[in-house]
Amino acid sequence: MSHTSNSLGQLALLKFKQNFWGVFSFGFITVVGLISIFAYAFAPDNSQHANQMHLSIHSKKPGFTVNMLTMPAMIESNQSSISKLFFGKKDVQTEIPISDYRLEGDNLFYTEFTSDGLQGIEKHVVLNKTVTANDVIKEKTFWFGTDKYGRDMLSRILVGARISFFIGFVAVFISLVVGVFMGSLAGYYGGKWDAFIMWIINVTWSIPTLLLVIAITLALGKGFWQVFIAVGLTMWVEVARVVRGQIISVKEMQYVTAARALGYTDFRIITKHILPNILAPVIVISAANFAAAILIESGLSFLGIGAQPPMASWGAMIKDHYNYIILGKPYLALIPGFCIMSLVMAFMLIGNALRDALDVKH
Repeated sequence: MSHTSNSLGQLALLKFKQNFWGVFSFGFITVVGLISIFAYAFAPDNSQHANQMHLSIHSKKPGFTVNMLTMPAMIESNQSSISKLFFGKKDVQTEIPISDYRLEGDNLFYTEFTSDGLQGIEKHVVLNKTVTANDVIKEKTFWFGTDKYGRDMLSRILVGARISFFIGFVAVFISLVVGVFMGSLAGYYGGKWDAFIMWIINVTWSIPTLLLVIAITLALGKGFWQVFIAVGLTMWVEVARVVRGQIISVKEMQYVTAARALGYTDFRIITKHILPNILAPVIVISAANFAAAILIESGLSFLGIGAQPPMASWGAMIKDHYNYIILGKPYLALIPGFCIMSLVMAFMLIGNALRDALDVKH
């Protein structure tokens, strides 16, 4: 039996490897996952939430370059390197965009950068004897431009990937735990259990998903984890219906009847014998739920009840900049929109590839 299972698993893996878009999507999702975990290691602005603002250079086009004067932080925090890697730097150095500078002895005179051809204010700082102008002034390129607050768009995109990516995992995990449990009870025991759980499923399904998520979010409060839980609690009904239908179709098969005759408990029959044989459709629907969770979170952030500022979120970035589409700077909204679209499409493609690979009829 185990040899047959292994052979079926190897056959499914082989079919999946032959699907170009499935393999490509898997690679893309893996890259996005690594970026979301180590976002601050890749981001040019590694401050917490990539929230270093420079209002004088707001809404600049991709590839914008400026000289940046870096002033050391006034207060040094004892932040560990692990904390910096995963949560960003707390003791952020002050950065000042400048258009011109000159050095007279230990005095560094600089002119602050201004837009629209205006003349910036000239200021000066006293440098330590061991510090040169080249140590504190660096040319900085904003590859994706800057947002309306002058923050680095590339850094915000990288850090924002964390929310969009991890909400898929958390939401799908919650939906699987609740959905498999409820679907197993309804499908295996039937009768009143089935009627009661199906009533809950139908009531939950009759409420618009976004409206239900908003209600749960408002009940739990605005925040990072509250959104994850809210999205997960609205996605279990699809899993429950699939599991229920699959269990109803297999619970009268010979291997289940034999397990009952051997005196196995219902819990063991469901977990050891039934669920492993109905995993294929559950895996496929989980991939679709990943994509749905990303879209729902983006919608919540767009409405202002998702991840709260200054936390970076792709949906919130679209909300902040959708007006710029008609102001000649559409890239401020299109870049995060393209990121959402590409990640959702990758999960949908990998779901289709898994469906084909796990289909025993082909």
